[in-house]
Amino acid sequence: MNGTTQQGAGGTGGLRVVVVGATGNAGTSVVEALSGCPGVASVLGLARRIPDWRPAGTTWAAADIDPGGTDLVPLFTGADAVVHLAWKFQPTHDPVTTWRTNVLGGIRVFDAAAAAGVPALVHASSVGAYSPGPKASAVDESWPTHGWPQAAYCREKAYLERFLDAYEYRNPATRVVRMRPGFLFKRESASQQRRLFAGRLLPAQLVRPSLVPAVPDLPGLTFQALHTDDAATAYRQAVVRPVRGAFNLAADPPLDAAGLAAILEARPLRLPLPPVRAALSAAWRLRLVPASPDLFDAVLRLPLMDCSRARDELGWSPRRTAVEAVREFLEGLRSQAGMDTAPLAA
Repeated sequence: MNGTTQQGAGGTGGLRVVVVGATGNAGTSVVEALSGCPGVASVLGLARRIPDWRPAGTTWAAADIDPGGTDLVPLFTGADAVVHLAWKFQPTHDPVTTWRTNVLGGIRVFDAAAAAGVPALVHASSVGAYSPGPKASAVDESWPTHGWPQAAYCREKAYLERFLDAYEYRNPATRVVRMRPGFLFKRESASQQRRLFAGRLLPAQLVRPSLVPAVPDLPGLTFQALHTDDAATAYRQAVVRPVRGAFNLAADPPLDAAGLAAILEARPLRLPLPPVRAALSAAWRLRLVPASPDLFDAVLRLPLMDCSRARDELGWSPRRTAVEAVREFLEGLRSQAGMDTAPLAA
């Protein structure tokens, strides 16, 4: 492993790390990356439902971060780092519910880390926190993080960015790291992501090369993807290296309609945006699809990210291309892949 490993608070030479939201797409990969790291002595995984999955060096505790939920301070006491990954994507028809978990719950995690005296806090922000930006060039971590205000996901990510600005001012001794990955894919996340974003109307077994005739080519449809395990490597590096601040995470190449069409052996089909958006909005209002049209609007406006800082300061680079990550995800979609955790269950 590259970099200088910090010494654990207990003097054992290894770090004690708490991962909040340890059973989802990102959480399972981060737990595996940390549990296999020589500089990490132990990992405590927190989730609402304790899984049967038992990676080496990891213990579990049930925890609810919502207001009125579990007292997190005793769970964080003695930890060298807290990695906050817990996030609720649904129900998109009830943004108050997601706000309670994602924003108020996130603030509870941050405040508990400060109360427990945890020296390092690593937070899962997102490309979704960024204000609308260019598709023809890449932005660095200084790009404004005001999100796309109509999308709950972006509002919540942007609000936590503002909270962390004040948090760092109040807690200057705490090393705060904000990870801003693009879209994360792996085989085992396929069933969960289908439930969260596509719903039952997506014929998963038919999403294979030669069976999808065309991919809609829409203005602004260019985005960055990353294999979840590669993102987890960056999280591990952020835990063990004495870094601070924000890091963009994405793999090449950026994906557009032509790239997706090539993966599916289809053809890009240029379509006007208004009727596609209207159809998605109608399907969402009828509860036929779970992903909101506001999130679709945000995707079309997200900037492309420059990941030089992660390469230079974390010693990080993705092992897989964005195309490989998406292909693995689609294979998992067809085979209804999952993992032995509640969020990733097939």
